[in-house]
Amino acid sequence: MGTRPPTYDAEPTALPAADPDDLDALVPDTVLDGASYGACTLRAVSVRGDSARYRGEPRRDALLTARFGTGEGALVLVALATGTRTAPGAHLAAAEVCRWIAAAVGRSHERLTADIRAARRAELKAGLHRLTDRSLGRLRAAATEQGLDPDDYAATLRCLLLSGDPGCRTRVFFGVGPGGLFRLRDGEWQDIEPEVAEVKGEPVLGFGSAPHETPDGDRLTMDLGIPTPPSPYEPAPGPPREPFRFRTSVARTGDVLLMCGTGFAEPLRGEPELRAHLADRWSGPEPPGLTAYLADTQVRVKGYADDRTAVAVWEA
Repeated sequence: MGTRPPTYDAEPTALPAADPDDLDALVPDTVLDGASYGACTLRAVSVRGDSARYRGEPRRDALLTARFGTGEGALVLVALATGTRTAPGAHLAAAEVCRWIAAAVGRSHERLTADIRAARRAELKAGLHRLTDRSLGRLRAAATEQGLDPDDYAATLRCLLLSGDPGCRTRVFFGVGPGGLFRLRDGEWQDIEPEVAEVKGEPVLGFGSAPHETPDGDRLTMDLGIPTPPSPYEPAPGPPREPFRFRTSVARTGDVLLMCGTGFAEPLRGEPELRAHLADRWSGPEPPGLTAYLADTQVRVKGYADDRTAVAVWEA
């Protein structure tokens, strides 16, 4: 899509260089996953960008899906992270922070599940803020241990939590760094990415963002520099480098919730034809299968050649 064909080939050209003594560091070109829990169907994909495919560079995006618990008490986590552009080991930093946030969520999954089912937003925000800060703090510590610049061995992090309880329609997003959070409702895309306030002083509702609370009960919480109270999940780490983003959303039947990194958020925001195409493809009575979802997320747009990582949830 776009005014001209994309610059790079549509298929992978070159493989990243491999170290025979560190083969665990290799990253596959594409990761594809999916599941159905509670009232939702999950599809998740991470694909190496056209530019990285041409240059033989590894995918900087990391994607992790995990289930903790069973039955109605299950908690599904999807985490995506993006390493610093051009930094050596960017893909390793992204993978590490995904593993660390998953481990932290897994250790606290029973409490988190209870808070989600009871819609305790304040407790969720405080707890998840602590877990996120702790995971990113571990990443900075790992950089120091390896003699690396913490600003280079760094990653953005975006996560989605889904309850296995069919009666629970609360979806929880949290993370640090840019990307996209969208909702497809009644055939129309809504950009519901939590904005981060760039001004000091008292918050002004509606300034640069959606309303604090909608008639449907959706809320958006911004980090205003207020110290986070003690958490029931983890001890407090050092202060975060970037503002924490958090949102809970109450899903309706037929909704599609989409969380993605900047490599997919930017073409979705910048190309109306792509939004229209995906709205048409994803508004059917059934979610797409894994291969169809992969094809949908790989629709190419001139000018956008970064890794694409997209996590979508269809509501039954």
